Amino acid sequence: MSNILVVGSLAYDTLTTPKGHVDRALGGSANYFSLAASLYSHVRVVGVVGEDYREEDFEMLRKRKVDLKGLQKKAGKTFHWTGQYKDDMSEAITLATDLNVFADFNPELPAEYKDSEYVFLANIDPILQLRVLEQISKPKLVGSDTMNFWISSKLPELKKVLAKVDVLLINEGEADGITKTGNAIAAAKTLVEMGPKAVVIKRGEYGFVLYTKEGYFILPAFPIDNVVDPTGAGDTFAGAFFGYLAKRDKGYDLHSLKQACIQGCLTASFTVEAFGVERLATLTWPEVEHRQAEYHNVTTL
Repeated sequence: MSNILVVGSLAYDTLTTPKGHVDRALGGSANYFSLAASLYSHVRVVGVVGEDYREEDFEMLRKRKVDLKGLQKKAGKTFHWTGQYKDDMSEAITLATDLNVFADFNPELPAEYKDSEYVFLANIDPILQLRVLEQISKPKLVGSDTMNFWISSKLPELKKVLAKVDVLLINEGEADGITKTGNAIAAAKTLVEMGPKAVVIKRGEYGFVLYTKEGYFILPAFPIDNVVDPTGAGDTFAGAFFGYLAKRDKGYDLHSLKQACIQGCLTASFTVEAFGVERLATLTWPEVEHRQAEYHNVTTL
C-alpha cells in the first residue's frame, strides 16, 4: 500500500437541486477525493482553508487517517461555491464563486510529501499543477483533472500538464472542450496523443470511457434511482480509482485500470445519494463490496 498525494480545493458549497437545498455543505475536490481514496490507501492532502473551516470537518478526515500536514489555514474565509442543478441534473449551473483564501493558494509540499508515489492534481490552475510536479521526486503514477475555466483561459499551460501526467480523468464536456471532436470516443484517443498513457472520460449516469493505446473499456454507471446531488462524483471516482491502484501497487496495466474504473464508478454512486460529502463520510468497505456484487449482476450476462 502506497501513499497518495492530492492537491485540490476544500470548500463549502451552497446549492439547490430538484431534491432540496443546502447551505455551506462540505465540498471541494480534495475532500471528495480523500474520503474515497482513504477507503483503500493512505492519503496526504495539500490545500488551503480559511478561519471559518469547522473543526468537525478536519476531524472527519482525521478519522479516515488522512494526513493533513500539507493543509494550510489562512486568515480569511474558505472557498465558497454557490450552484444549482435543474431537471436531469446533468450539469451544474454556477451562481457564484468566492475564491477567498483559495485565490492566493500556493501549494508548498511538506518535505515528507515529496516522495509521494501516487499523485493526483485536482482541477486547480494548471500553473499550480506544474508547480506541484516540480516538487515531487519519483512518482509511480500522476493523474490530473481540469475544468472548463482552465480550458478556455489557460489551454497552453494545461497542455504542458497533459504532457507530464500518466492518467487524465475528466468529464465529457471538458474532453470536448480540449479536443473539439464532438464525442467521447474520438476525444479519448486525441487526448492520449497529447501525452497521458490513459484517459478516463466520466459520463455521469452513462458511466465512463477508458482509453489506452491497447483499446477502449466502457461500462455504465451503477443505477441510482434517487440522485440527490451529483456534485463531487467525478472527484470521488478519481479517489477510488487512485486508491485501488495504490493499494494494489503493481503498476497500471490495462486490467488494473479497468478494475480501478469499476471502483471509481461504484464509489461515486454513493456520493450522489446525499448532499456534499455526507454519504462518503459514513461509507464503509462492506457497503462498497456489497454494491460491487450488485454491479456485477447489472453488467454481466
